[in-house]
Amino acid sequence: MKARHKRFGFIVLGLAILAVAATLVLKALEGNLSYFFSPTEVTEGKAPADHVFRLGGMVEEGSVQRARGDLTVNFVVTDHHKTIKVAYSGILPDLFEEGQGVIAQGRLGPDGTFVAEEVLAKHDENYMPPEVAHAMKAGEQARMQGTLAEQKL
Repeated sequence: MKARHKRFGFIVLGLAILAVAATLVLKALEGNLSYFFSPTEVTEGKAPADHVFRLGGMVEEGSVQRARGDLTVNFVVTDHHKTIKVAYSGILPDLFEEGQGVIAQGRLGPDGTFVAEEVLAKHDENYMPPEVAHAMKAGEQARMQGTLAEQKL
C-alpha cells in the first residue's frame, strides 16, 4: 500500500470513531434533557406525552389540597390563560405557596394530570425564572386577546 492510501485509511477510521463517539454522547444527553412548557402549551398538546418535561407558572390561589396523613399534594399551575392539575408526592420547598411562581418536573399522566417528581419554588419575592415570566406574559396576552374577541361579539 502506498503512503497516500494509508493516510486516507487513518482519516476514514478517525472520522468513523469520531462519529460513533458523537452519537453516543448525543444519546446520553437526550435522556437527561427536560424541556420547559407553560400550561397553555401543555393543553395545546405541544408537550411530550412520554418524556419528562418541566411545567412552569403560578400556583393558583385556593388550589392546594393536601391529603391528611400523606405527603401527596395536589395543586393547579396556571399561566393566567390555561391551567394544569399537578400531583406531587414528597416534601415541598419552604417557599412553595399559593400565588407564587413554581416549576415542576415530571410527566403528563393518562388523565391529563401532571405527575411531578420534583417541585422548585422561587427563592425571593423579586425573582421569577425567565421561562415562567415569558410563559406568564404569553398567557396574559392570549387571555386578553380572548377577552377582546368576546367583547367584539
